[in-house]
Parts: sequence; structure tokens; C-alpha cells
Amino acid sequence: MARLSSRIHRLVGSFTARENGSLTVESVIIFPVLVWAVTLTYTYFDGFRESTANLKAAYTVSDLISRESQVPITETYALSMHSIFNRMVRDNSTLSMRLSFVTYQEGDEGEEGRHNVEWSTSCGYQNIWTNDNVDRLSDSLPEMADLDSLIIVETSKDYVPLLTTGWLNRTHQFDNLVFTRPRFSPKIEDDDIAPDFCP
Repeated sequence: MARLSSRIHRLVGSFTARENGSLTVESVIIFPVLVWAVTLTYTYFDGFRESTANLKAAYTVSDLISRESQVPITETYALSMHSIFNRMVRDNSTLSMRLSFVTYQEGDEGEEGRHNVEWSTSCGYQNIWTNDNVDRLSDSLPEMADLDSLIIVETSKDYVPLLTTGWLNRTHQFDNLVFTRPRFSPKIEDDDIAPDFCP
């Protein structure tokens, strides 16, 4: 019995002292974690890059409209802004865009001022801004002087990760609201633009 016990003790001791095969075991444990970490890091980096591209594209559209002083905004013009936006970002999901032009009118003494919608058009949004519902937008706008005006560009686009994995299949949406003052004239005219400029 003592011989058997010492023999088992020797076998266990020699097994624990051996180091061959440890690299394989460590690789099997670490490799899935490494793949997960690299995938997650790249996807987050790509998400922030795409979010920045969406914001820059919205500012570009807003800036282009702010420079229009003689040509009225039409459905064709709005559609071209939609196309420019999609060229500046990865065009792998549907883009919703709403373009609006609002002015601000100060209230009489003791009364609050209000925003007035001069025109609004959209593609992909369920509604446009009107004088009846613009109060919902007012809290998101900066303070304005009496009779001041703003161009408002709103965009919404789903983010589709380049690497689709089981642990990253959540829906993310990039929503942007950008406002710019007209540069060369106090008002950006429209040519009786339709509420929906989608083709």
C-alpha cells in the first residue's frame, strides 16, 4: 500500500512539474478573449468615426443652405443635400433628413417669444415642423434676437457595424440637430417646397 501511495505521489509530482503543452492550453483560453477584445475595440472605434462623419455631413448641409441668398430651396435642392450627406458617410442604412427655416419673434411685455416656421421639408421623418408643433423644438434651439432666423438640419441614420457579432447586435442610431444662421441674407426663400422631398 505504501509503495502504491508513493508511486501515485511520484506520478502526480512529475505531471505537475512538466511544462510541455502549457502554451497550447493558454492559447485556447486567451484566443477567444483576444478576438473579442479586438472586435469590440475596432467596432467602437468605427462607431465613433461614423458618428463624427455624420455630424460633419450635417454641418456641411447646413452650411451649404446658409449660403443660398438668391436661389430658392426646392425639392430637387433638398434631394441633392440628401445625396451629398450619403456620399460623405457610409451609405449602408437609410437616412432620414428634415430641413427647416425658422424665425423668432419676441413677445409683448410679459409674454414669451415664439418661433415661426417659414418652411420645413423632410425625407424619412413622420412629420415636419409647423407653427403648431414647433414648441417641441424650441428647447433645443439657442437664444435668438427679435426677427432673427435659423436654418435647422436634422438627420437620423442607423449604424450598421462592419463586424457583425453576437455580442454587438444592438441597434444604434446617429441623431443630429444642427442650426446655422443665414450668411448673406436674413431669409432663405423656398419655392413652395413640398412637405416630403423623397423621390
